[in-house]
Amino acid sequence: MLRAAVVRAGLYPNARVNRIARQVWPRGYLRLAGMPPDWSIGLLEGSSPFDLHAHGAVPSPVIRSADVADVPALLVADPFALHLDGRWHVYFEVVNARSAKGEIALATSTDLRAWTYEGVVLSEPFHLSYPFVFEWDGALHMVPETWESGTVRLYRATRSPADWELVDVLLRGPVLLDSTLVRHRDRWWMFSETNASHGYDTLRLFGADRLTGPWQEHPLSPIVRGDARIARPAGRVVEHADALVRYTQDCHGRYGQRVRAFEIHELSPDRYAEHPVDLRLHPGSWGVTAMHHVDAHRLRNGRWLAFVDGH
Repeated sequence: MLRAAVVRAGLYPNARVNRIARQVWPRGYLRLAGMPPDWSIGLLEGSSPFDLHAHGAVPSPVIRSADVADVPALLVADPFALHLDGRWHVYFEVVNARSAKGEIALATSTDLRAWTYEGVVLSEPFHLSYPFVFEWDGALHMVPETWESGTVRLYRATRSPADWELVDVLLRGPVLLDSTLVRHRDRWWMFSETNASHGYDTLRLFGADRLTGPWQEHPLSPIVRGDARIARPAGRVVEHADALVRYTQDCHGRYGQRVRAFEIHELSPDRYAEHPVDLRLHPGSWGVTAMHHVDAHRLRNGRWLAFVDGH
């Protein structure tokens, strides 16, 4: 997710010089590109996915770049969580200072307080971020952002939640950012931001009967045109009060400055409609100046837990 902002900044016109600059002084490069490297991951909770505040028993951040032990990490971001066998598994982007690209790492916890860093679990020759993970058909699946490969790729866990293999390529295109899937009324849907100049202002919608496709663009797509405030996905689509909720990054004027929310009240093969809802995120003493990701989960007691990032 964050790598695209650096590319868009275009500090140097020459791609080779850009790559060298990222490798030699990556923290300074990120700062000049407007992307502070000190992103971290925290927890919020609340009575709804629209009103989330600091977790009273668990101070944020819970995962920082300093917790990454196997690679030199510039930042951690884009947390996606699953609760498996009594343990929270959080997958997130790590920007590796050695390779100057994003990789996917895993941390686990039984109580949300003490976290065990498990290591990088997925790395490719190209940049990875936004590790959208979900359970389907008795297996764990992941659709990370892989826009530098020109594809949307589906991975599946094999021997454990830390071992992943490529299953299929779902879509091909020049730019497909932060693809977010949701299963709704026996059909799969995918939201992807697709502005080729990295303006973050064009949201397209695709649908498929099966997870592996074929995927077809919705007749009303793009469902957002020319609006960087509401186009780029910012986390898992969740169900609340008989509607779907999608989170979106506000990238107007500054990349990933805040998160907005929409309630989807029509989603079918020929119709789509949504309306904005008030989203209140209160990180408490964490003191973050920007947030661009919310992964919300409804707990058994009816309350909501959200994994977020911020700097």
